[in-house]
Parts: sequence; C-alpha cells; structure tokens
Amino acid sequence: MDWKVFLTIFGTVFLAELGDKTQLATVLFATRESLHPIMVFVAASAALLATTAIGVAAGSFIAAQVDTRVLAYIAGVGFIIIGAWTIYNAS
Repeated sequence: MDWKVFLTIFGTVFLAELGDKTQLATVLFATRESLHPIMVFVAASAALLATTAIGVAAGSFIAAQVDTRVLAYIAGVGFIIIGAWTIYNAS
C-alpha cells in the first residue's frame, strides 16, 4: 500500500467533510436523546461508505471512458465556479 497516496486521499476527504451538511446532520442526530450515539455513528458511517463506493465506481467507469486529464480540468473548473458563486452570494 502506498501510504503517501492513502494519507493524501484521507486528508483531502477528511478536510472536505469537516463542517459540511453531512456532518451537521450527524451532529443533530447525535443530540437526540432517543438515539444511541453508537447507532448514529454506525448509520452515518454506513452511509458515507455507500456514497464513497458509488463515487469510486462512477469514477472508475468515467475514467475508462474519458481522459483523466480532461476530468481533472472539469473538476477544477467546477470547484472554481462553486467558489466564485459562494463568494458572490456571501456579499
């Protein structure tokens, strides 16, 4: 296993997930007295695992059809557009 790649992916996903709506929803579920924290953890973890599996499968399929360099440009432009839209709406 290439630990540098592992840590890069882990760090990127970890930072991307901090403070997003998924984490906020999990926090809200964990505040309910009727829900056991372990249940919230297991359910949220399973959901993240399922969505990650879909992302990996979709990415592998798309990479077989489209040059990965083109995908990187599309993703980069998409993030720039989202960032610009976020800054525009913040003012």
